Amino acid sequence: MQNITKTALEASLKKLLLKKPLDKITIRDLTEDCGISRMTFYYHFKDIYDLVEWICYEDAAQALQGKKTYDTWQEGLLQVFEAVMENKPFIMNVYHSLSREQIESYLFRLTHDLIMGVVNEKSQGMQLSDTDKNFIADFYKYSFVGIMLDWIKQGMKENYHEIVNYLCTAIRGCISVSINNFCSPDIRTSGFSSPDPVIPPTDKPHA
Repeated sequence: MQNITKTALEASLKKLLLKKPLDKITIRDLTEDCGISRMTFYYHFKDIYDLVEWICYEDAAQALQGKKTYDTWQEGLLQVFEAVMENKPFIMNVYHSLSREQIESYLFRLTHDLIMGVVNEKSQGMQLSDTDKNFIADFYKYSFVGIMLDWIKQGMKENYHEIVNYLCTAIRGCISVSINNFCSPDIRTSGFSSPDPVIPPTDKPHA
């Protein structure tokens, strides 16, 4: 029953966003369109932005369902772009109504989960800590999120199929290489060798 009410509120919000911007929509607008009481709304969400966040994660979860393996993550990434495109009025409105940090937070969580599924699969049986796994997933998520934010900022005009192809070509095999590097004692201990500090000469008085 809870999911039915939440889904109904999602449908109402997306419908209202076709008529006016997010910051002009009120709880009353939603409850009247949805046919529920204000008390029912507040039982599920603390405010409209809480509803927006729930919608984002629900749509993302559906887009990534079963697409977090090495063989399917590229399809999962494509479906993320497709989900964003299908909800273009909603996404563009949210993008212009919320802070960049909120949008980034949503996309970071989404892409981190996608990449982490691949990292967990490719590192099975290897000595890789959770900290290392998270670092690898974070490293690649920033690339994905930056490119997707640029795409959204430009109005989603560029062909996202081409964007996904570029992304997949650029990092093909890289996640496995990163895992192997983190599991290699020689590479881990060598790190980044900084040059010896330059010690300026001291002026000594002549004997």
